[in-house]
Amino acid sequence: MSDLFATEKIPPFEIPKKEGYSSKWNDKLKGFDIKIPHGKILYAEHFFNKKISDRSIEYFLENNSNDWRVADWRNLDREKLSNVRFKNIDWQHDKLKMYGKEVFLPRYSAWYGDKPYTYSGLTLQPKPWDKRLLYIKNAIDKIAKVRFNSVLMNWYRDGEDYMNWHADDEPELGKNPVIGSVNFGEIRDFIIRKNGSLEKITIPLKHGTLLVMGGELQHFWQHCIPKRKKSKQARLNLTFRIINTTD
Repeated sequence: MSDLFATEKIPPFEIPKKEGYSSKWNDKLKGFDIKIPHGKILYAEHFFNKKISDRSIEYFLENNSNDWRVADWRNLDREKLSNVRFKNIDWQHDKLKMYGKEVFLPRYSAWYGDKPYTYSGLTLQPKPWDKRLLYIKNAIDKIAKVRFNSVLMNWYRDGEDYMNWHADDEPELGKNPVIGSVNFGEIRDFIIRKNGSLEKITIPLKHGTLLVMGGELQHFWQHCIPKRKKSKQARLNLTFRIINTTD
């Protein structure tokens, strides 16, 4: 049949129709190669299949006292949640100092890998890799064409948990870091905005979606995960990084 009637593949989100922006379907990777001013993104909507993605959520939230499938994590107070013993991941509720006060981050996190990591005045000491994290890392390494040595895990209990505007531009990440981000669980919007501009791109991260950011993106763009009150389920996000230190 003639290709004249073939449907062009386009990303499931809007990209500005202006100079410097483009997207191209990568059939080998089953995703989109997206170019933006001073940056590039690989978006693979279904990089990990449902079976692997479902098992990953189960693995990350398995614990000794609550059924992770129905637990109301939001309504467990901080003390009760701190007493939950997770079987596989050492989740922590970190605090930052803001305006002279200690404030808990609006999400839980865990740091695994080979190197410590400091951001927003918080230094995370790494916990050793386990088999599932290495399985996910190795799959993403092949796509990103780098060898990640650390991963920041963020657990958003529901849509009330969020991440403020920021860039992954800490010195130990290097000049133009490659960041590999994979999402499991609830769909959440990942928004990027160009520094000094109103330009934004909203990218839906779904169950099993992979997003790889590269080029100069971290120096010219910021990103966030805003609140979404209608989101009632948990989201687990893993951002793989290369930490460049001699420690």
